[in-house]
Amino acid sequence: MRKSVTLAAVLAFSTAMATLPLAAQDTAIAQMPTPVAPEGGAAAVVATVNGTDITLGHMIVLRANLPAQYQSLPDDVLFKGILDQLVQQAALAQSMDGKTTLRDTLAMENDQRGYLSGTALQSVAGGAVTDEALQKAYDAKFAAAVEAKEYNAAHILVATEDEAKDLKTQIDGGADFADLAKQHSSDGAAANGGDLGWFADGMMVKPFQDAVFAMEVDGVSDPVQTQFGWHLIQLKETRIKAAPSLDDMREELATEIEQAAVEAYIKTITDAATIDRPGEGFDPTLLRDQTLLDQ
Repeated sequence: MRKSVTLAAVLAFSTAMATLPLAAQDTAIAQMPTPVAPEGGAAAVVATVNGTDITLGHMIVLRANLPAQYQSLPDDVLFKGILDQLVQQAALAQSMDGKTTLRDTLAMENDQRGYLSGTALQSVAGGAVTDEALQKAYDAKFAAAVEAKEYNAAHILVATEDEAKDLKTQIDGGADFADLAKQHSSDGAAANGGDLGWFADGMMVKPFQDAVFAMEVDGVSDPVQTQFGWHLIQLKETRIKAAPSLDDMREELATEIEQAAVEAYIKTITDAATIDRPGEGFDPTLLRDQTLLDQ
């Protein structure tokens, strides 16, 4: 709600700007002279509201935190919209002098605490992901990894051993495995000729897996019983699955490195802090008691 109200003027201007050809916008931006910073830089005062200064720095910070659709607006439109927003906010904030409640004070303290803690962790996470850290994490996960063998198989699942034996006899006599799977198999793979796709060690129930491991490619097993029924298994092909490359794993490893760095930093900071928890014995249902804020 806050953004939609305070940037209403900016949005009004953006509609008109959207009609300009992109080439014209790019040309205008390229021809803009390098801005000259005012004396004082970020501390330069752009407005005062009842004696309270609003600085260029306030405006820069606010712009940096806007959603992308706002940041893409022309600078002159944004400048006016942001300045108007800050002036309005200052006037409204001043109108609350002497009127803030306990709820207001606690909310502002939570906001400040959340912002500062987020800033602290952002710097930790940002500095943790380096080429060396990525390589180390990759080696720890994959350097000693054994190449895994994968299997591509199909099956026909029926209720009884006699049914399975009869189908095996037909296959040995030249019947097509996939056609029989479509006609007789009782599971969801039947529509695809019994195709189960690729799988590795541990992905199938043990009797089924043991049978596959003992087979030759293009072979069809004798009936195999599992808790699901009786299977005829056709091993189509096998392959060795190599470890993924560092580039393939870069994003996942970066996330893990950041998380580990953040957790370690939080532990370091909290371990060094003097922390007392007298409220641990409070009734947890007190969290729902909004009336406490009115006392």
